[in-house]
Amino acid sequence: MPRNLLRSVLILSATTALSFGQHHPKVDPDLENNNPDTPLNVIVQYNQTPQPRHIHATLGRGGQHKRTLPLVNGAAFSLPAKALLDLANDPEVQRIVPDHQVVGTLETVAASINYDPVDNYLNARNLGKGTGIAIAFIDSGAALNHPDFGLYQDPASSRIVYNESFVDSTPADLYGHGTHVIGIASGMDNVTDGQHSTRSFWGMAPDATIVNLKVLNAFGIGTDSAVIAAISRAIQLKSTYNIRVINLSLGRPVVGSYKTDLLCQAVEQAWKAGIVVVVAAGNEGRNNSFSNQGYGTITSPGNDPYVITVGAVNQKSDWDRSDDVIASYSSKGPTSIDHIVKPDLVAPGNRVTSYQASASTLTALYPGNRPLINSYLVGGAATPSPYFFQLSGTSMAAPVVSGVAAILIQKDPTLTPDQVKARLMRTAWRGFPTTMTTYDPTTNQTYSANHDIFTIGAGQVDAWAAFNDTNKATGSAASPAVTYNAVNKTVSLNLNSTGASSVIWGTGIIWGTGIIWGTNVSGSSVIWGTSVIWGTSTASAFSIIWGTGIIWGTATPTGEAAAIAINGEQ
Repeated sequence: MPRNLLRSVLILSATTALSFGQHHPKVDPDLENNNPDTPLNVIVQYNQTPQPRHIHATLGRGGQHKRTLPLVNGAAFSLPAKALLDLANDPEVQRIVPDHQVVGTLETVAASINYDPVDNYLNARNLGKGTGIAIAFIDSGAALNHPDFGLYQDPASSRIVYNESFVDSTPADLYGHGTHVIGIASGMDNVTDGQHSTRSFWGMAPDATIVNLKVLNAFGIGTDSAVIAAISRAIQLKSTYNIRVINLSLGRPVVGSYKTDLLCQAVEQAWKAGIVVVVAAGNEGRNNSFSNQGYGTITSPGNDPYVITVGAVNQKSDWDRSDDVIASYSSKGPTSIDHIVKPDLVAPGNRVTSYQASASTLTALYPGNRPLINSYLVGGAATPSPYFFQLSGTSMAAPVVSGVAAILIQKDPTLTPDQVKARLMRTAWRGFPTTMTTYDPTTNQTYSANHDIFTIGAGQVDAWAAFNDTNKATGSAASPAVTYNAVNKTVSLNLNSTGASSVIWGTGIIWGTGIIWGTNVSGSSVIWGTSVIWGTSTASAFSIIWGTGIIWGTATPTGEAAAIAINGEQ
């Protein structure tokens, strides 16, 4: 049965911080050059889990305590800029960083990821899809009464087992992003099922339970600290609800190494607690600010080597994956500063129809993205649907992978996050053409891309191949790092980017680099010829991609702009 999926991406954009006029190594540079009395939203990281004395000492400097973040030994405050220098001199303070803002931006999907054979196999045996597995969605909330979040043919019996908001007083989705994302991963189509329908809108794992952790408000805005608190809650509730997957259709510009980024530290804690973490890659693939053709634009925490980072495919609105190409807006690797190979996988994310939060900001602003009822129900009215909505972006691709991961874990609950990641990457479909060209009538521009390791990663998720794979990897599946050799124009892979005691990649024919990342990977080097990064790119592109600088500079990124989220591309 066809499935309609949508994914939505969150972009964390750095807040402008003000300075107290003096530099301190413990204080993030983005907090400098501000008026001393200006209140700044910051996260203070301590040398241990914050105790009441730490909070009181900080409040004594004129601050307001927002929340404690024990997962990263931190706490979020609003503090005047003039207090930061004194606070940094506290020997128990490790560092002070901005509390960055986060902003939120099915049928053909199922065909593109080879999902229907899985569906048919499980249906024939009366087996559920994701039964007993909970997926935690850290997003803008959920449309709590949507019939497709209910049990099969029982829409009043909600599969949302837990709700909590870290941003306002209600877990309901006032923005419209979270509902769409949840529908892609775990929607149960009670609306069209049993009706005279021409289309249906099922998620990947419709029998999975839903943990709704809201971090974005009605305008799609949240903070680092809210996301970290939500990740911490998911870890705490893991045993209670059997949370095995976290979906993060959000991100922000990389502001430092993943080793010091608090968002990355938080997702690593979830991964090590036994939860698969799936993150959207970002929608900066058209960003050519430094003549970089979108390379080096993976957002955080998708830059972390542990998590599964997902880019978006343009599935061409048909049932034939042979014509699928990368969406031109999908962010590309390598990651800034650490040069990690990302994305890990790609999945459909262009013009995906999923579920609608009817009273949300997105629905009000873009009513044209509501399909007509008669487009999916025979004899239905020619009026906009109250249940479904169309969006585009890498945020739509991430929940595709989250849903497939839930099905794999249902089949074999002993799978670790590393084994799930390795299995999905090893079995990915790699039938993309070498290059692609897409014309976007909205911008009147033509975009080109290479289907290389930094664009599609290991390839497009293949649900049936992954479902039938029985290889259980041993070791870490952390994504490798790369180094560029300007003399022979090769990129060498460091298969152990995190210094793990053992790694999966390159340990034999099953997990060899050529098997995972395609035939263009040979041994320890990737040969790229005249590809834009190392062949025809400018000096500025080289320095920004292969140096230690940040691709975003001091400018605010475009993020998942409305034009992309609403219009997608042809």
